[in-house]
Amino acid sequence: MRVAVVLALLVAVAACDRAPAPAMPPLDPAAAGRFAHLALKCAHLEYPNKISHVLASDADARPPRELTPVFFGCLDWHSAVHGHWLLVRLLRLYPGSEFAVAARATLDASFTEPKVAAELAYLRGPGRASFERPYGLAWLLQLAAELRRWKDPDAMRWAELLRPLEMEAAERIRNYLPKLRYPIRVGEHSQTAFAFGLIRDWSVVAGDAAMQALIDERSRAYYLADVDCPLAYEPSGEDFLSPCLAEADLMRRVLPPAEYAGWLTRFLRDIPRNSGSDWLAPAVVTDRADPKLAHLDGLNLSRAWMLLGIASGLPESDSRRASLVATAVRHADSALAAVTGEHYEGGHWLGTFAVYLLGGSGRGAGAVSS
Repeated sequence: MRVAVVLALLVAVAACDRAPAPAMPPLDPAAAGRFAHLALKCAHLEYPNKISHVLASDADARPPRELTPVFFGCLDWHSAVHGHWLLVRLLRLYPGSEFAVAARATLDASFTEPKVAAELAYLRGPGRASFERPYGLAWLLQLAAELRRWKDPDAMRWAELLRPLEMEAAERIRNYLPKLRYPIRVGEHSQTAFAFGLIRDWSVVAGDAAMQALIDERSRAYYLADVDCPLAYEPSGEDFLSPCLAEADLMRRVLPPAEYAGWLTRFLRDIPRNSGSDWLAPAVVTDRADPKLAHLDGLNLSRAWMLLGIASGLPESDSRRASLVATAVRHADSALAAVTGEHYEGGHWLGTFAVYLLGGSGRGAGAVSS
């Protein structure tokens, strides 16, 4: 895929004021195939594996494929979850693609009643109340949302098989948020703002008005009074999410455009009112073979989709939109070429971030209208 073509299409997508993501996103079949093969390569690749696992007894010392038989590949549980999301997303967009047969077979092998039952039993095991909370659980709900959107016989069957896990994840979030007194403002997995965006988008697709109301209420409680986010302090050395931009991308889902514009003025005062992109430079990646330093490629991708999301939440006349889009393009341009799979440290997850960006995910989902 030619990066210049992709970036031009990104600009066109971002120029649409609060419109749903287009049916055919700026992602050509060749690029879709490249990203799909990254997920196909790791979906059932058990080792290397980095598990987050509480052992209650010797009986819990088992290999990943037995502990979590649906999501045991791609190095860790959350990457396995969003690797499956990637395959569903690309299958929905390109059902006749060259990777479709392999992707369907992979998903069919993963989504079985016994495997889902074992996953559910694992989640409910002792000492696992905080397992993959909130990042992995949010991606699980996003996977469920993608299946719900796709009126394909296989997708509907897979969605029904995953329903117990979907409901368990939603219930865990519902029980957790009223007890979470403070937001989590970091650039990695425990961040609340990014997870809230995924969960809210799921709630709209699933028709879960109670969850949407809970996310909106908690978002307002945590973030509405925030001012002067210290974007100049970003990034931290191992970030793959921006604390400031993720919060702004969440709040455009919660607030109507006019209110959001005023909130954003107080929250990020330095966004230019021209088309400049120099106010926020892409992060520099020094070693893509290092699993933590490679996070910064993901940061550039997630910054790009967050900047586009922020632009989509503003009134069409807002003069900051051009700069937000230009800065998103700059970040996308710096990161997309790195999504190659050359290093497994990034290859097992960066494809998801590329598809989330290029597929227009999150933009227009559940936005509040004027």
